[in-house]
Parts: sequence; structure tokens; C-alpha cells
Amino acid sequence: MDPQTVFCHNPACPASGQVGKGNIGVHSLKEQRYICHLCGKTFVETKGTVFYRLRTAPDVVVLVVTLLAYGCPLQAVVMAFGLDERTVLSLQSRSGRHCQRVHDHLVEQPRDLGQVQGDEIRAKIQGGILWMAMAIQVQTRLWLGGVLSTARDMNLIVALMQKVRHSALCRSLLFCVDGCAAYVGAIRKVFREPIRNGEPGRPPLRPWDGIYIAQVVKQYAHKHVVAVSRRIVQGTQAQIDALLQATQGGGSINTAYIERLNATFRSRITALIRRGRALARQMATLHDTMYLVGTVYNFCAYHTSLRLPLYLPNGRRRWLRRTPAIAAGITDHLWTVQELLSFRVPPPPWKPPRRRGRPSNALKALVAQWCP
Repeated sequence: MDPQTVFCHNPACPASGQVGKGNIGVHSLKEQRYICHLCGKTFVETKGTVFYRLRTAPDVVVLVVTLLAYGCPLQAVVMAFGLDERTVLSLQSRSGRHCQRVHDHLVEQPRDLGQVQGDEIRAKIQGGILWMAMAIQVQTRLWLGGVLSTARDMNLIVALMQKVRHSALCRSLLFCVDGCAAYVGAIRKVFREPIRNGEPGRPPLRPWDGIYIAQVVKQYAHKHVVAVSRRIVQGTQAQIDALLQATQGGGSINTAYIERLNATFRSRITALIRRGRALARQMATLHDTMYLVGTVYNFCAYHTSLRLPLYLPNGRRRWLRRTPAIAAGITDHLWTVQELLSFRVPPPPWKPPRRRGRPSNALKALVAQWCP
């Protein structure tokens, strides 16, 4: 037990979410509990992880979640480990929700994306179908998130673009998408900023500079692609060629990277298989599985196309393998599934209570110490 690696989980504590501040101590070695000397609350070591209040052994949980993240059938996991089906489904849902919190905390941070590709997948669910829309950063192969909806409409694409905006800086950004008409309107609707002019009422919205849109439209005949046309919706050919050269080393307008990611998700989520009998029981189940697979893809697996050559003094060449999270600068090493499930997402920063009158000296001291 190391008090310097954990933080207080009490949202009312001024030191909530802050590591290495000296306020955490060991409360009980036998029960593996910590104590926050500032607020007096105690908490167990597994607080904030997938293993919190689980009776299943942690090693078994890691193995089960790893198999589920790589597409192992549910019944195979049940038979191999002798677990109840409801227990396996609970572990899948719990790990998926945890992975979503990790994704929101680490991946959805502003960065220079360069080029983003988006696409939708048709999923099967009991009683109907769902549409899963996802986006990827081309240069680092980083999965930027996904959303689910019962219809392939403007609301679905707007929700996807909002997740992309959470991860984007206001820099030159190229969108390569398919022929869905909702993409153009959704991109122009989401990537806007209010301009404060001092006048009453809602401020006018100004589009971001450097937003370029290109579409790849496929024509089908008898369920086969017979023609592919590429169109530039926003921007010039020279601007788009420059971004293509910077993000993928040249080439033409394409959606190959998101389609390759779709193939990875299809191989690991049975509800996405084109000609299969497996169904997702609920939308929440598919949503949790999507974040489990996507987060493991970002942090826990090397990507072959991201490796870099290293030349040794004797002239031999070695390869520096990287995950999408390493290429994006989020982490510096390959995460294990246990490390992912044990990651503690800090709560929102503490905010001083609002009270009438002047703040007391004690409150001022807390704000000066714990509010950077």
C-alpha cells in the first residue's frame, strides 16, 4: 500500500482527486484501507476500480475481461471458468462503464487531430437494429469514441461530432467521411464558437477556421461496389493534399482507416457481424462493449503501422512498437488489461461552497492550498 499513489474520493473534500499531497495515510493494513486526514473519510484500496466490492478473484476478472474484449463468446467464458452467465455480463458492463470514464478522462482532451475519419456500422439488437457511429484520428490511429442510435440521422452524427470536438484543438482539421448527407451539416453545426460582442441576447456563432470536408461516395450494384467518387465539400485541393501528406504520408481521399477499425470491432463484437445470429439484448450492453473494445484497442495493443525504426550502433535495425495512446502522447508504455481496470479516474475538482458575506480566513486558506 502506497499512500502517495491514491487520492481522496470524497467529492466534498478539498483534496479530492489530488495525488501526493500528504493528506492520505494507511488506516488498516489488514483491511487495505486508506484514510484522508483532511476530511476523515476512509476508503478501501480498490475504490474507483473495476475490482471494487467484487467477490470474484482479481486474476479471474482480468482474464474474463480480456477474453470479452477480444471477442470470445459469452458461453465459452461461462463454460471455461464455471461462472454464472449473469456474473460475466455484470463484469462486461462494469468494465465497459469504467473504460468509458477512462476514455473521457484521458482521450477526450484537446489535441491537434490533423485528420479524422468517421463511419457508421449497422448493429443487431433484440427487437430492431442500431447504428454505431465512430471516429478515428488517422495519424495516431486513436479511437475517438462512438455513439449509438436507433436511426442513422442528423442526431447521431451531431453526437459523434461533439465527441470529436472534445478532443480537438482549433487547428487545421480534415474530415474524410462517406456519402451520408448528415455529416456536412453536423460538422458545420458543431465546430462553431460564440463571438462576444457586448450586445444583449445570444451571441453570433462563428465557424472554426481551417475545417475541411471531403467525402468518399461508393456506388453499389447487386450489393457490390461498382464505382467510387471523391468530392471536396469544403476547402481546396491544395489544402486537403497538404493535410493528407502530413497525416497519412500522401495519397488520395479515403476512409480506409475507419473501415479497418470497423473490421476490428466486427471481429470482437458479435452483434456487428454481418451474417450472424448473435444479438445484443439491450442498447446499454452494446454501448458498454463498444467502450471496452475501443479502450483496450487504444491502450493495450500494439499497432503494427505505428512502429518506428531504431538503428543500433552496429547497424542493425530494431522496431519501437507503439499503441495509439502512445502515438498520441497520452501514455509512454503499453498498458495491461489489469492496469486499465485498476486505473482510478479522479473526481471533479473541489469547488468552495457559496455563502453570503465575506469568506472566512479558514476558507481562504483551504482555497489557497487546494485550489490551484
